[in-house]
Amino acid sequence: MQDMLAQYRIRKTPYYRPVGQEAELFAAAHALRMPLVLKGPTGCGKTRFVEYMAAQLNKPLVTVACNEDTTASDLTGRFLLRGDSTEWQDGPLTLAARYGAICYLDEVVEARPDTLVVIHPLTDDRRILPLEKRGELIHAHPDFQLIVSYNPGYQAFGKDLKPSTRQRFGAMEFHYPDEAAEVDIVAHEGEVERDIALRLVRVAAQSRKLRGREVAEGMSTRMLVHACALIRGGIDPHAACALAMTRPLTDDDEVRAALDGFVRAQFGA
Repeated sequence: MQDMLAQYRIRKTPYYRPVGQEAELFAAAHALRMPLVLKGPTGCGKTRFVEYMAAQLNKPLVTVACNEDTTASDLTGRFLLRGDSTEWQDGPLTLAARYGAICYLDEVVEARPDTLVVIHPLTDDRRILPLEKRGELIHAHPDFQLIVSYNPGYQAFGKDLKPSTRQRFGAMEFHYPDEAAEVDIVAHEGEVERDIALRLVRVAAQSRKLRGREVAEGMSTRMLVHACALIRGGIDPHAACALAMTRPLTDDDEVRAALDGFVRAQFGA
């Protein structure tokens, strides 16, 4: 069992700056093996938080980045051809349930609807995973815990969790940190002076005010860290912000002009 999960252990605790009781609440939920859904905008730190907590709890972490092509078989497993015969290969969800790991399904609402049907038996008191193709019923390992995340902003595109799924999970909400906390994060992760981090954070704060109107999403903390890396490498802040922050956000000329204006307000003309 240990060999099966060795590759999923966090070797080095990632940097994470708590902004509330999230670490305490996660630890309490983990002690009960309560399924959790993490809700928050893109790039606000949901995945980093899960990695941080897995390291803190010394638990293996199996992560799946869900997308529109993710099927139930991608999670549970499938038969593969091996020479003249077929061999069953566990999927990431099955692996975690069988051997006892935290399984993290990132942006789960992106996956096909059949994936949610698969996880339902694992999120109630049965804690089972039927493998119909294999004719096997897995009773989840005592250490297994299921974590999923999604961006509530997807609701505008008709992507959301059904009430029957929501009520199986405890829920934690994530938001972009306040200015002081985000400056700490960006300065640390981007390895730049706090003055640079502060200016980038203020550009992002302005962009987030446009969310839901001119842009679907504001600038994520991740984008700011990317800009820091460019600036640290000698790229002019205006060009770095364009490459890492403003141009990826929108193709609308008027909105880009407004975003460029936010950059000029912080870094000069």
